[in-house]
Amino acid sequence: MNKINYPMLLLAIIVILAFFSVGVGIALRNIWLVLFFILLGFAIMGYGLTLKRKRK
Repeated sequence: MNKINYPMLLLAIIVILAFFSVGVGIALRNIWLVLFFILLGFAIMGYGLTLKRKRK
């Protein structure tokens, strides 16, 4: 069985929380909050993908 890669797991959880926060921003009807969390989610996801690509 493979070992769990905790830094990448933490990064994935942070991305999920960012996109979850988009829903909170929609509920609050705050467009700036929605845009911020969408950009933050994609930025963190892109960072994680670049880390994964560098490891291979």
